[in-house]
Amino acid sequence: MQEQRFTKRDWMLFKNKIADWQESYMDMLNKEYIELLNEDANPSEKFWRLDKRIKEDKKKTGVQLEMSRSNLISNIISLISDGAISFENLEEFSDELKETVSAFIER
Repeated sequence: MQEQRFTKRDWMLFKNKIADWQESYMDMLNKEYIELLNEDANPSEKFWRLDKRIKEDKKKTGVQLEMSRSNLISNIISLISDGAISFENLEEFSDELKETVSAFIER
C-alpha cells in the first residue's frame, strides 16, 4: 500500500472544510428525500423506501465520520466516492495529499 502523505496544513484545512462539505451533502440528500416523498406511490411504500435510504445514507462519510488524522485520506476518498465532494474540492490541499488520494481513486 502506498504511504499516505499529507501535511499539518492539510489536516487543518480538512477540519475547517468538513462541516460545510457535510452540510452541502446532507442538503442534497434532503432534496432527494423530498423527491422520493413526492413520487406517485402509496404512502407506506414511500415511507419504507425513505426509511431504508436514510439508514444507508447515515453510514456515509458525507453524514458522519471519525475525525482523526489517521483517517484523513480514507475519509477524503470516501467523501469523493459518495459524491459528497469532488477532486476539485481538494484544490487548496498539498500536492502530496492530492497525489495519494488520486492514486487510491484510480485503483
